[in-house]
Amino acid sequence: MNGIPEQAKHLYALEDCAFAQVSGHEGGRNRIMTVIGNGEKRYVLRISDFGDRNENDYLAETEFVRFLAENGAPVADVIPSVRGRLVEHLQADGKAAYVSLFAFAKGMLIADNGYRYRRGAPLSEYFYNTGKALGAIHRLSKAYAPVHRRPDYFDKYNMEYLNRLIPDEYGELKKAVARRLDAFRALPRDKDSYGLVHFDFSDGNWHIDMETGAITVFDFDNCMNCWYMFDLANLWTHNEGWTRHETDPRRRFALMRQCFDLQLQDYKTETDLPEDMPQRLSLFIDMVLIENIADELECCAREGETPDWEDIEDAAECLINDIPYAGIGDAR
Repeated sequence: MNGIPEQAKHLYALEDCAFAQVSGHEGGRNRIMTVIGNGEKRYVLRISDFGDRNENDYLAETEFVRFLAENGAPVADVIPSVRGRLVEHLQADGKAAYVSLFAFAKGMLIADNGYRYRRGAPLSEYFYNTGKALGAIHRLSKAYAPVHRRPDYFDKYNMEYLNRLIPDEYGELKKAVARRLDAFRALPRDKDSYGLVHFDFSDGNWHIDMETGAITVFDFDNCMNCWYMFDLANLWTHNEGWTRHETDPRRRFALMRQCFDLQLQDYKTETDLPEDMPQRLSLFIDMVLIENIADELECCAREGETPDWEDIEDAAECLINDIPYAGIGDAR
């Protein structure tokens, strides 16, 4: 191991633990290591040395995670160092990094189980549990008073930035995004509608206990102040995989609605939204599409690659041609 993991061993009293590097994923901005200690106790060590964020960003994220965990939300808690810090700023070989240690989320990714839910349990349980987990996070977010603050949606998603990010040859896409941002600015931002959200709430960021069905959420790396409906809309888009077997567009859309309604049902056992917010689901799905496009273009910029229209074509066509619900099924 290089110098930073070695320093982290001492700062988190992990000297007797085994470390293993986790393979990165496209667009990833952190190095992740699993840590296995005595009695098979497991942790996740996150090393962030990309240089695109500052200490306030990490403190704001980890303080929120700690608040959620302490108040009963199903999240992987952040573990303080021996110095009592949620974030350690380390240096080795002339390179700086921010380091945090997290509890290992019990269970596994559903993708690692071949997208099969736990044996003997109805799939509806999975949808209920995902909705309930998100509802618990949002309920606590509404009561959260941050010490360090995460960015607001328009701090990043504004046309000054997006005009630079989106290539000039994608002019129709720029116009379509600008129209949506105007619509977003008209949305209410009261405490029941807008607060600190996960901003990447999807099945790649929670583990499922295959014995009980319990869900543990992690990776709040992208969390920001946004509409609570964004997380719900992102959840809606990730249900698409459960309906791919249905070739009839209307039936497929009905299945998407059925999955989402189950999630929303248990979400509302934890917290609620203003009545008109779920009615704007399609607009928030467009917000998710913009985030997906921005993420792809940012990844290209970091890797020094030329953007490929095919990588964003589906999302872009939905925005340009006002195709609702990410083009899945017939919304009418």
